[in-house]
Amino acid sequence: MLAETICSAVSAAGLGIAAVAAYRKRFLAATRITAYALVPVALVLTGVVEWVSGMVFKPAVWAGFGLLGLSWVLFMTTRAIERRGLGAGEKPAKAVKPSKAAKAAEGSPGQGAVAPSASAPSLGRGARPQPESRQAPAAPADDFSDIEAILKKHGI
Repeated sequence: MLAETICSAVSAAGLGIAAVAAYRKRFLAATRITAYALVPVALVLTGVVEWVSGMVFKPAVWAGFGLLGLSWVLFMTTRAIERRGLGAGEKPAKAVKPSKAAKAAEGSPGQGAVAPSASAPSLGRGARPQPESRQAPAAPADDFSDIEAILKKHGI
């Protein structure tokens, strides 16, 4: 009963505003405001307002929303666990012990920063690696002299 009264008051206010807009010769705006103002009355007449107000004030409905939220949290939790690599029935991976060389490199900041394979030249897309005997000889050390000079200049 209260919801129907509020919807009727909102519609009446909207129609009043539409009348003022039409008086000011803003017919397009007045038509749009009239359309919006008729929506609350239409919802009351179709019974949607009664259905929504009956649903909102029932504790069973809120329990249903709570269960929906819980199921969503459970789905997201299992998805996050799968993304981390711990699927169903799998055991967590064992920690790999660092080698002696890695332990020695921990003390010096410059060593171990780049993996040796990362420094290897790229063969490009679609290129196949050549056998060891057919590869071109390595470039002379003089090509990197300017880089070495820059590194020495910065104390690296």
